[in-house]
Amino acid sequence: MLLSLNEGKEIVELARKIIESHLKEEEMPEISEGVKGTMEEKKGVFVTLNKGKELRGCIGRPMPNQKLKEGLEDAAIDAATGDPRFSPLGLEELGEVTVEVSVLTTPGKIEVEDPKKYREEVEIGRDGLIVSYRGRNGLLLPQVPLDRGWDAEEFLSQTCMKAGATPDCWLDRDVEIQKFSAQVFKEEGPGGEVVEESLSS
Repeated sequence: MLLSLNEGKEIVELARKIIESHLKEEEMPEISEGVKGTMEEKKGVFVTLNKGKELRGCIGRPMPNQKLKEGLEDAAIDAATGDPRFSPLGLEELGEVTVEVSVLTTPGKIEVEDPKKYREEVEIGRDGLIVSYRGRNGLLLPQVPLDRGWDAEEFLSQTCMKAGATPDCWLDRDVEIQKFSAQVFKEEGPGGEVVEESLSS
């Protein structure tokens, strides 16, 4: 079931409060009645932090193995302090970053007889990808190829590299590729109005 814009706004605001509470070493914020039911559903979720136009942290839970409230808390804290690509976010820096939350559908395996057909099964602006190859996984959210101007083949190649594989690993018959979609809600500025991002090619 799709989230409403109001639910999306509350979830983004909650993610910011979670990060702030964690950095201040305070108790986690309460969930409002408006999203309590939604937060009990099991969903994959990612939290992305941006500073200006630069990524500042992005961590998530791709599979719907946790209730959304638990996944959101884990992802928000990890995006702020546990992304190995960045130093932990400081409390003084929180006012300089925008918060974005992506709520994922359940990933499904793409079935093709010829690996070259993967390009036809990937729709830019709708699909996110997970590549699993030789025990390693790489994931890119649906908004990434839109931001970078990639076509389907480049998107497949970049997801392979995210898995630590060669760019053409998607042509190997041993690879497994899954796709998913996402609802993306983000602040227009640090702590600002929350909007739903329209993902379209």
